[in-house]
Amino acid sequence: MEAFIQFTNQSQGRDRIFRATQYACALARYLLRNDAKRKVVVQKLQGLESSMSSGRKLLRLGNTVSSIDAARRTLYLTDPVLRFCVTVANLNRALYFICDNVLWARSISLIRDLDKDRWSLNATRYYFFSLVMNLIQDAYMIAQLMVQKSRDGQYRQKLHQHLNESQDTATVVIPQLDAFLFLLIESLRNHPALVLDVLKNVCDLYIPLDKLGVYRTNEGVIGLCGLVSSLIGILLVLKPNLKNKP
Repeated sequence: MEAFIQFTNQSQGRDRIFRATQYACALARYLLRNDAKRKVVVQKLQGLESSMSSGRKLLRLGNTVSSIDAARRTLYLTDPVLRFCVTVANLNRALYFICDNVLWARSISLIRDLDKDRWSLNATRYYFFSLVMNLIQDAYMIAQLMVQKSRDGQYRQKLHQHLNESQDTATVVIPQLDAFLFLLIESLRNHPALVLDVLKNVCDLYIPLDKLGVYRTNEGVIGLCGLVSSLIGILLVLKPNLKNKP
């Protein structure tokens, strides 16, 4: 099991590069959509985007096992909230990868009698639920940091000084909101991994929201959000210490 998971994880870096290329093409194609002189370029970008998407499906064939194993390991987390969020997120990722693998088999005609739209919708739903659980996990971890920071004597002195300075410069509209934002910033100042995780999950969330029709955007927004989250993913592969760990 461990050898198989280690082997499949080696494709993560390539998947991130393929994903960044895919969404960069989508963004560029959206920006050039009204330029009549760039129709050939737009067509090439669309072809490259499709190729990157197909290549990613092939690279993700082993991710189902990795997600199930990750869910098994998170069952031993001591914090019940984190245990629930991370385990459910990993299980939904596993279900998403199963649907993704079936759709890949359908695309190369290994499976013929398949409702492609239904399986694609289910895959999007599982992906969406996984991201929601990730964001709940992030919110819970941020809340814990804020509670710890609020009990710190040095932080209280900094907050008092900040509010006094803000009042002197007449920049405070709602003192409670200003105090909350100050506490949030101070809590996250030394936790870049958590900040990156929140940013990545928020960017990724726009993709299933658009596909499910919950919040319609456009291909430009989807391309930009996908590109940003992909670049963060590449950074996390290069710098594993920046990965958010519950």
